[in-house]
Amino acid sequence: MSSISSRLRRMAVLTAAALLFAVPVGLPDAGARPAPDSFADLADKLLPAVVNISTTQTIKPDHPHSGPERPQFPPGSPFEEFFKDFFDHNSDRGSNTDKPDAKPRKATSLGSGFIIDPAGYIVTNNHVIADADEITVILHDDTNLKAELIGRDTKTDVAVLKVKTDKPLTAVPWGDSDKSRVGDWVLAIGNPFGLGGSVTAGILSARQRDINSGPYDDFLQTDASINRGNSGGPMFNMDGQVIGINTAIYSPSGGSIGIGFAIPSNLAKEVAAELENEPDHAVHRGWLGVRIQAVTDEIAESLGLDKARGALVASVNDNGPAQTGGIQPGDVILSFDGKPIPDMRHLPRVVAETSVGKTVPVQVWRKRQQTTLQVKVGKLDETEQVSVQEPPRAAPEKPDTAMVKTLGLTLSNITPDLKDKFSLGDDKGVVVVDVNKDSPAAEKGLRPGDVIMEAAQEEIKSAGQIAGKIDDAKKSGRKSILLLVERQGDLRFVALRLDQS
Repeated sequence: MSSISSRLRRMAVLTAAALLFAVPVGLPDAGARPAPDSFADLADKLLPAVVNISTTQTIKPDHPHSGPERPQFPPGSPFEEFFKDFFDHNSDRGSNTDKPDAKPRKATSLGSGFIIDPAGYIVTNNHVIADADEITVILHDDTNLKAELIGRDTKTDVAVLKVKTDKPLTAVPWGDSDKSRVGDWVLAIGNPFGLGGSVTAGILSARQRDINSGPYDDFLQTDASINRGNSGGPMFNMDGQVIGINTAIYSPSGGSIGIGFAIPSNLAKEVAAELENEPDHAVHRGWLGVRIQAVTDEIAESLGLDKARGALVASVNDNGPAQTGGIQPGDVILSFDGKPIPDMRHLPRVVAETSVGKTVPVQVWRKRQQTTLQVKVGKLDETEQVSVQEPPRAAPEKPDTAMVKTLGLTLSNITPDLKDKFSLGDDKGVVVVDVNKDSPAAEKGLRPGDVIMEAAQEEIKSAGQIAGKIDDAKKSGRKSILLLVERQGDLRFVALRLDQS
């Protein structure tokens, strides 16, 4: 007992010491908002503008999900055994699809939304109303109104509805999500599990989250409780402004664990405005006409950039806005319309948000210096690709030709035999015929049949030229050399290290 008591006393001393020396390193800004004692006044003001959304979908007998869904209960629950017996019993009697006279059945789902215009315009998530035959909006006073789908955008998961009403509805204003800071208080209001208007509070946990849900991911993250049925509901700041649309959660269990994601208002409000006001109720996105790739540390060093940033242009579309504006393969786009491009993923989003037909300044890094170009933004065709896809890798083959060997590569001028062997399109550049498996070239994914079109942003016409470019790069103190590589019609830049034995 004495040893336990000794340990407890020591822990108490350590705890007291920790509290004693936990001196704050700084005081809150005098203008900072204090933590609220209650959210009640704000909730009273906002709840009437938040709606529940109920959708009905007709499922035909031949629908793959036409059978009833088994409810999920905790393992060992008495309900688990009851419903297991019930569903197993009914499945033995044959599913609905086995009956020739089976009738379509109705399936319902629930979500949330919020009123942005007293005339009855409502914003929600597209996935809340997707495939719905009927949409019903339930107001805070339990009034049920049939809703019309005005427009939807699958890329950002935003939809706009309209209800007819004989009196103005309570609406909420959009806020500026860019001004919201990590650590700010936020409120989430919605319809979790169909329970009706529910208010949860938390903080803004992070910004600019990419959850791989689409090409324009830029989510706000919060620890305010968000559950099934909250989708489409608003995230408010302490001024009662909508700064996000609650859209997704990260949860192994399906319930809230404090990781929720919301579409930023600065993206959502522009999409919603176009869906509401454009004659075709569609979103018209800007288009640049480039294929891009990430700028790595090695690529940045080889280009003379101070650090890895921007989007590297791998190729430009013929007669597209980029080519017309003077953008070239090998350029690194550093800013677009005055907005910095910290990495590759930012460019598609910034371009998409730019008005079609607008002429904007584009800062590019070219030939170790910064240049500003004027580019007129085109209209995006949704089938256009906005980033470089990694081309398939060919299986290594052993050539039997004499070559130049450097950087772990065996290179050759393009001969008729090699052209046939690797199915090359033309005679430009030099072909890779072998790759040392332990070389940086192999690490970067180079394979026999790849064609090197440029080295150090200069066109290559013979294998001997590359050796000269490497010598020049070493003499100038560079640690890597940038190659433009073509594979099966796709272009990409690869930076290879020079500081190797």
